[in-house]
Amino acid sequence: MGEKAGETLLVAPRDERWSLQTRRIEKRNETLHLTRTAAVLGVAALTVLTVPVNAHAAAIACGGSASTGRVAINGCISAQRGSAGRFPTRDITAHIRARNTGAKGLNVSYEAFFRVVEGGHWEKLGSGRAYVRAGEAIGPVEVGSATRVCGPVKVEIRVHARADGAAWSGWSPAATKQCQT
Repeated sequence: MGEKAGETLLVAPRDERWSLQTRRIEKRNETLHLTRTAAVLGVAALTVLTVPVNAHAAAIACGGSASTGRVAINGCISAQRGSAGRFPTRDITAHIRARNTGAKGLNVSYEAFFRVVEGGHWEKLGSGRAYVRAGEAIGPVEVGSATRVCGPVKVEIRVHARADGAAWSGWSPAATKQCQT
């Protein structure tokens, strides 16, 4: 009626016998299933490992949102350590993120400005243009950067953008302590 295979008791119907062939087929199906699962997990792991990572990359902090037409933008800032001889410096970089909520792709022009908050004047860091497809987002995209000798001051960037046929957006600011650790 039944036979013991490993620790499992297999019970066959009265008219049918369990054969070695049936057990081999079941084992092969389990092996194929495990092999497929392992292959999928292996591909996922390789995908994660092949994404380039910069060990010295600065964190990017984004500020409030502004919009122009169907495009919403965020101004973002990062500060990376450096040095000029004995003096510590920071590379202040302005970035932009743009999201197109419309049904058509758009060209978006953007500009970024930089200043030291207390007593500084706005300096243009850079400008650019990008195509943002319908319903998609880009960024953060680097717009421009400035290198400054460290000081106990707060620095700020502001970004604005203009989609094809639309007016310039309001300002999207972001700020950081220049020499925070």
